[in-house]
Amino acid sequence: MLRTLLSAILLLIALPATALAQRPAQRQAESPGTLISAEPVSGGTDAMRSWRIAYWTSDAQGRAIRVTGMIVAPRDRVPSPAPRRVIAWTHGTWGVVERCAPSLSPDFWQATPALAEMIARGYLVVAPDYPGLGSPMAHPYLIGIDTARAVLDAVRAARSLREARAGADFAVWGESQGGHAALWTGAEAARYAPELRLLGTAAAAPPTDLAANLRSGSDANVRAMLAAYAAYSWSRHFGHPLSSLFNKTNAGVATRLARNNCVELGKKPRLGTILGIAAIRGALRSKDMGSTPPWAGIARANSVAPGAVPGPLLIAQGSADTVVAPAVTLAFARQRCRAGAPLRYISLPGGDHGAAARDAGAARTTLDWIDARFAGARPPNDCGRI
Repeated sequence: MLRTLLSAILLLIALPATALAQRPAQRQAESPGTLISAEPVSGGTDAMRSWRIAYWTSDAQGRAIRVTGMIVAPRDRVPSPAPRRVIAWTHGTWGVVERCAPSLSPDFWQATPALAEMIARGYLVVAPDYPGLGSPMAHPYLIGIDTARAVLDAVRAARSLREARAGADFAVWGESQGGHAALWTGAEAARYAPELRLLGTAAAAPPTDLAANLRSGSDANVRAMLAAYAAYSWSRHFGHPLSSLFNKTNAGVATRLARNNCVELGKKPRLGTILGIAAIRGALRSKDMGSTPPWAGIARANSVAPGAVPGPLLIAQGSADTVVAPAVTLAFARQRCRAGAPLRYISLPGGDHGAAARDAGAARTTLDWIDARFAGARPPNDCGRI
């Protein structure tokens, strides 16, 4: 009996020590940039190899988050030990709920602009889904730090996939929501992932001043849909009720719009979506998210300061974009120029929002610019003409 009692006491004493011994190992396993899994997936062209990955990142509070994404590599004819140049592709808006992850969509290869061209030029393409897309949590839509960390940790995770041969040098390129993500990645890279070397940041039609962007897009229907996405996402992420923007009925409408609508190529909106957008337009006719607490503070905190993005920067913007107002992007560019930072600025004719990255000429110009950054060429500067 005494021996049994002593054994039990010793076990109780030992348990906390064992638990404490396990915690560092758990923290190490969940450290940002750790690759959890890499599952080969089919898609794209015969020149590509693709993996859907899961990896660890951290949010703005430093909490570990399991997230997902894609890696696409050239299919080697003759394997080489040389590390590949990396482009982190940051996607535009696909939705704000888990099932809207690009890596879950069969449209991924078709929807990623210039993917075949990036692969043909020998780049490894790392394409994070962002937190909350492909992972069960609130998606931090247009939230800068959380998104940037997920991008940087995707590049870190790719370096653990032996077949990918990811180097430490990378560029980041994104469109729309992904343009915002690219700018924030540029701003956070040296501080958050100093072992990586960011050579250039390219942003196509990027939201920069979120308050101005939410009120300035000339397509009222798209503006209402994006407001529903932002309000739902920010409400879930920060715990703010929707009642400061909507009555109970329209809060439900905004929630359904956000939960039920992923962006799909070639799909027309359903009647319920059209009616929901009309309701949100009406609800926001006399309200401005960018000046209404607490939404205004979130918009300010996640707008990109022109001087915060170090190193070479390229911006592509449609001159008549109906989603991201050209005047807002141009104001950002001019502020950056006044600070003395070089900028490559591509102005595209027309109002097609997607053309800023998908237009063949714009994509080729952007990739030529990225090639030059890896080659060490001096960055061009268009500040004198804008």
